[in-house]
Amino acid sequence: MIIYLVGMACVGKTTIGRMLAERLGYTFIDLDEEVMKHYQKSIERLQSEHLTMYGFREKAGVVLDHLLSKNIDCVIAGTPAGLKFAYNKVFKRHKKDKELYSLYLYDTCENVLGRLTFYDVDSNPIEEPMSPAKRLRYLRDVKADFNYFKSSYDRADVQVSIENIPLSDIPEKICNILVEQHVLPAGV
Repeated sequence: MIIYLVGMACVGKTTIGRMLAERLGYTFIDLDEEVMKHYQKSIERLQSEHLTMYGFREKAGVVLDHLLSKNIDCVIAGTPAGLKFAYNKVFKRHKKDKELYSLYLYDTCENVLGRLTFYDVDSNPIEEPMSPAKRLRYLRDVKADFNYFKSSYDRADVQVSIENIPLSDIPEKICNILVEQHVLPAGV
């Protein structure tokens, strides 16, 4: 079975995905990491090679297609556009053939703002001091991103709110919801 996590940037797909994979005994895969490994370039450098994000997403969709072709139980941390554009085409094609479930993780925009991380052009983490004016600007950006991708999040098989839930409790909550939805067997 493959569980494909989608949601806003910095909602926690990678952190929670790792924890969920460990809880289930599955392999964890980060789509961004696999895209960078496949093309031997950082995400920002790959994006800069295309006139539009659509071209980049088509290229990244090739990697998602390869990952979904594997016959391993895994949790894949996707992108904010995880069920939109080229990613959705790939996902729908593979969903016909295998146990593949999309799971939308969501939280408030204010909570996501508190988890924002910043990277240089080579995908190295950098510090970004946050003045009140910057916080307000980034909050507007987070809300705009959410509104842009919301229709694709509605396509997810399962939706899980992580608002105000301790990080350590989230994998168990997800497993309980997946059992309730008959995605996972009882007792997992």
